[in-house]
Amino acid sequence: MPYPDTTSVRSGRWLSLGPASRLLGVDPDTLRRWADDGRVETWTTPGGHRRFDRAALERLAADRGGRVVRSLSTLGASPARLARVYRRHYATDPRHGPAQPTATGAPVDAEREAFRRDGRLLIAGLTAFLDARPGDTRTRARLEAEACAVVDDQALRLARGGASLTEAVSRFVVARQPFLAELAQLGRRRSLDPARLADLYGDASALLDRLLLRFIETHQRIGG
Repeated sequence: MPYPDTTSVRSGRWLSLGPASRLLGVDPDTLRRWADDGRVETWTTPGGHRRFDRAALERLAADRGGRVVRSLSTLGASPARLARVYRRHYATDPRHGPAQPTATGAPVDAEREAFRRDGRLLIAGLTAFLDARPGDTRTRARLEAEACAVVDDQALRLARGGASLTEAVSRFVVARQPFLAELAQLGRRRSLDPARLADLYGDASALLDRLLLRFIETHQRIGG
């Protein structure tokens, strides 16, 4: 299509790939593919960059179900960012990692890395769970089951390492705080709709509560 006039560009009608994909709540690659397929109106700058018509995107969002629901990643709470948040937390909070050398004799550093690996898996699972549509019960059930498997592994490692139930639960509770705090900060950074933030926070808290109960059951089964 011909280049838009200067007034329409400055008015904010035309968006670059990043803002356009965030508006729709899809990955940039997905929006790029839709543009290639002709699903959305676009033009290319002399420098080779795509620009998208905001009005066309808003119509597409309406056709896709009304209110745009952005993923946590597009809002700035990707698993990678959350992992960095946790790394900073681990560096300043000594309650993470093994409480003592394990009964199996595994090196403390190896055990600490195992806890952090499980933490990264759990972060990814929690993020995917929150991004799944509430009505998609099959996907959410699968993701929760995967999170339960990670929690079981953590509880088993602590129980076999000699950590008491009180100590293990304290570590779990401490570990959930950075995730919930990041959700709250996300709402402030992105001026997130209060209803959307409440839904995210409520779903995250409820899932973490269920995982805590699973954690306790597994630790008691092994620790006695």
